[in-house]
Amino acid sequence: MAVIAPYYGRIVALASSASDTDEAFRRVLNFAQIQRAYCLWGVMPGSVADEDSPFNECSHAYLAAAKMALLQMRTMKDEKAAASDLISEIDGVLVRNNLSLVLCRFSGEGFNTADLVRPQLAGIFLHGKSLAATMLALMTAVTALWWTARLLRIKPVVAD
Repeated sequence: MAVIAPYYGRIVALASSASDTDEAFRRVLNFAQIQRAYCLWGVMPGSVADEDSPFNECSHAYLAAAKMALLQMRTMKDEKAAASDLISEIDGVLVRNNLSLVLCRFSGEGFNTADLVRPQLAGIFLHGKSLAATMLALMTAVTALWWTARLLRIKPVVAD
């Protein structure tokens, strides 16, 4: 799934512009987008590459859904050529990096578009990169709020 991650945006853009879709395809695409939001849009460090990350399983779910949508687009009349080109590009990267047979521990799991996979929030405290990113985000938010409050308290001097 680490190879699929950089292609997520292109896959979803192609899938979103697809014209000859069915309900199953739209469900998979919708699941991929909602699932990605649950995974904090993939911004947590190590969420894809680090199997110990509390966001790894969650990220695997939205990337698997994107992959499924891409494979389904190979059967669509208007998207077949673009989807096949993208699949060939991804396959080339897999082969060049000897990743075609490498699977992570969540590769064998199926997913159901009715069940969202939530990150293991308690695991953030045990995963250094996730903890550091969370603490940095919190400190940035607190600093921004402090500066905003400070600026609002300063009253301009009005000359009579």
